[in-house]
Amino acid sequence: MDAKLLNKWHKCKVDIKVLKELSKKSDLKGLQHISIFFGLLVITGTFAYLTLGTWWSVFWFLVYGNIYSFSNPLWHETGHKTAFKTNFLNEFFYYLSSFMSNFEPIRWRYSHFIHHANTYSTENPFDHEIEYGNDLKETPKKLIINIIPFLDLLFFKKHISFEIIQHALGVKTKVMLDCIPENARIKSIIISRIFLIIWSLIIVWSILVSSWLPMLYLLLPQFYGKTLHKLVAFTQHAGLARNVKDHRFSSREMYLNPILSFLYWKMEFHLTHHMYPTVPSYNLDKLHHHIKEQLPKPNNGLIDAYREIIPALIKQKEDRSYFIKKDIPQLQNV
Repeated sequence: MDAKLLNKWHKCKVDIKVLKELSKKSDLKGLQHISIFFGLLVITGTFAYLTLGTWWSVFWFLVYGNIYSFSNPLWHETGHKTAFKTNFLNEFFYYLSSFMSNFEPIRWRYSHFIHHANTYSTENPFDHEIEYGNDLKETPKKLIINIIPFLDLLFFKKHISFEIIQHALGVKTKVMLDCIPENARIKSIIISRIFLIIWSLIIVWSILVSSWLPMLYLLLPQFYGKTLHKLVAFTQHAGLARNVKDHRFSSREMYLNPILSFLYWKMEFHLTHHMYPTVPSYNLDKLHHHIKEQLPKPNNGLIDAYREIIPALIKQKEDRSYFIKKDIPQLQNV
């Protein structure tokens, strides 16, 4: 495969009027989405409480936690300032969803910028949002750790929450030095300390009322309810080419059922999103329709995606240069 093609930025051809229309943001659509999302949390959280002392409560907490973990796509959409037209709404829900996702907002704003500019880069600048780091031999193990409830507590030093504790203590981690400008680091440290204080208050609250409920509702969902979101989000780039500019080789497009698509803010159209990051998620499916003939064939759901991801992960343990080679339509004309 021609290295010149891999290292050349590419955007699919789309009518400028169509793109302009699909790039319009909407407070109404954003508010509708989060109203349903938080409504689902209230409903499932209420069922979990009403069934306390029974196995049904365990079931409802798992449902609640798995919905709660999809606060991550809310963080992502508001971070791009595309969830709402009004900037205040984007910022308010960005900080709220950052807390819910255990993402310190300053760190992730800067690291996500690098992720888009240098997707799946293992070189300089390093993409700190690469799935489970740069050690391909450890990726399958880390995937298992990240989808089994509570298992990552046994490896807490590798969990994203530990990074917040480090920053709160003033430790300048690699991601801080690589991504965060020096004049923004103090803000990252302050917010990390605020997060740590809030976590501590939730723990103290649980102790004072002699109940796990405050922690189960506010602190632990990302540990026990992470499975579904982790499985979906891992597909974004897993097994694909690294250190290339062309997102058609490094990002995956797939189709999901309406429920997962809603929770995921349509980020299954991830290749489309990387090409056009200013298009709101609620229009990604429409944009995909306009450019799909120029894209690699999308995976048809999670099972289909993992049919190619798992063999690729096994091969990458032995051959770091291996990646899934997608068929690119009309590549000779690029």
